Amino acid sequence: MSTVDATQAGAAAGTAANGSAVAANGAAQISQLFTTLLVAQIQYQDPLEPTDASQFVNQLSQLSQVESLQALATQTAYNNSILSSLQMLSLGSQVGSTVHVSAGQLALDGSPVELAFTLDGAAAPATLLLTDAAGRKREVDLGDLARGSHGYTLDPQALGLATGSYTVAVLNEAGQGVTPEAVGRISGVRLASDGSAMVQLGGLGEFSSRLITQFKGLAAGAAGAH
Repeated sequence: MSTVDATQAGAAAGTAANGSAVAANGAAQISQLFTTLLVAQIQYQDPLEPTDASQFVNQLSQLSQVESLQALATQTAYNNSILSSLQMLSLGSQVGSTVHVSAGQLALDGSPVELAFTLDGAAAPATLLLTDAAGRKREVDLGDLARGSHGYTLDPQALGLATGSYTVAVLNEAGQGVTPEAVGRISGVRLASDGSAMVQLGGLGEFSSRLITQFKGLAAGAAGAH
C-alpha cells in the first residue's frame, strides 16, 4: 500500500470510529438524563399522594424503547461511516483515472474542457447554452447533430468567456436540454463534512462522487505514480 493509500485508510478508519463514538455517547446521555429525571420525580413527589408504581414501569418501558431506537441509530451511523470509508478507499485507488461527471455546472478557468453528451433525437441545430453567475447567457452553435453520443471541446478563451462558474446545457431546436458530462482526470479525493466523497478533477474543480457517470480507467503510467 502506498503512502497516499495508507493515509486515506487511516483517515477513513478514524472517521468511522469517531461516528460510532459520537452515537454511543448520545445513547449514554439519554439514559443518564432519564435516570436523573426519574430520581428527581421520586424525590419530590407528594408523600400524601405518591406516584403510582405503574407509571414508573411505563416510563422504564419508554426508556427501553428510546434506547432501542438509539441503538438502531448508532448502528446505522456506524454502517454509514463504514460505507463512506470504503468509498474513500475505492476512489483513492482511482486517482489518475479519467472519468465522466454530470456537469450541469462548471468552473471555467480558461482551460479547454472536454464535454460529452447524448441526444435522444436529431438536432438541427444543437446549441450549447452557458449561463454565468450574473445570469448572462452565451449560446454556441454546435451544428446539425444526429441522435446518439457526441463530444465537444469547450474552449473558454476562444469563446471569450471570463473565468467563473457557469451552468451548462445542450439544447435541441425545440429548446429541450440535456446535461452534458465533463471528462476529466481524478487528481484527489476528500471526505466532506456530511460524509459524502468529493473528487477533484484537475482544473475542473470538485464534484460529488455521486455525479460520476463513467470510469474510463487509469492513464498509462498513472498507476505507478501513486
